[in-house]
Amino acid sequence: MSTKCEQRMRICRFRRSETSVAQFGILDGNDLRGAHAGTLESVSHSRLDQPIDVSAVKLLAPVTPSKIVCVGRNYREHAAELGNKMPTEPLLFLKAPSAIIGNGDSIQLPPESTQVEHEGELGVVIAKQARKLSEDDDPLSYILGYTCVNDVTARDLQRQDVQFTRAKSFDTFCPVGPWIETELNPLNLIVKTRVNGIEKQSGRTADMAFSVPFLIRYIANIMTLFPGDLIVTGTPAGVSRLSAGDTVEVEIDGIGILQNVVC
Repeated sequence: MSTKCEQRMRICRFRRSETSVAQFGILDGNDLRGAHAGTLESVSHSRLDQPIDVSAVKLLAPVTPSKIVCVGRNYREHAAELGNKMPTEPLLFLKAPSAIIGNGDSIQLPPESTQVEHEGELGVVIAKQARKLSEDDDPLSYILGYTCVNDVTARDLQRQDVQFTRAKSFDTFCPVGPWIETELNPLNLIVKTRVNGIEKQSGRTADMAFSVPFLIRYIANIMTLFPGDLIVTGTPAGVSRLSAGDTVEVEIDGIGILQNVVC
């Protein structure tokens, strides 16, 4: 599989203390090396600090994208559980970047909604500018890596508004992390979501109606994708309502576990 990075790595974004600035780094087990890189796409070529233990820092969301492009109804069983027909082309919508939070941060239930639900999904992080890709272009060569995403949704507002912007874009409605895995085959990963330890969702990316390579080419021929942009690829069946005090975990093969508490 093509990728910008020369070797497998886990890219994270972290802060050493509440007063320090955010920094990108490379995680190897519990050892974290800060990168002297100002941008996400240059981390793999950056000079690195001496290792420190990851427990000594606060992990942040690993991306700060110019846009979050989401794919609706990309799993047939999820479309069916909501009573929707499968689209003949990818159903795209945008989620506000201000909704992003990191691993361990809290999902806040807004008073405007009484039905907030989880949606565990595979996130794809763009490595370099992608625009008007031809059939000869390899979409995977434009990918920096992969991460876990919870596309939190106010389902009642989504039904009420018809379009998705408000229901998907409340602050804290886009947990991302805990890091970016650079070397992964995205075509047959298991995506799971648990609430309070109980499995709610489990699906394989092989069951997507539109695969990751197809989505990258399709989206890049609509809008220019910039380094660090986040593509959120759809959720399996099993979405359910969240309540204050719940702990939500999104787990994906080869990446790890994204965990957030609801408040």
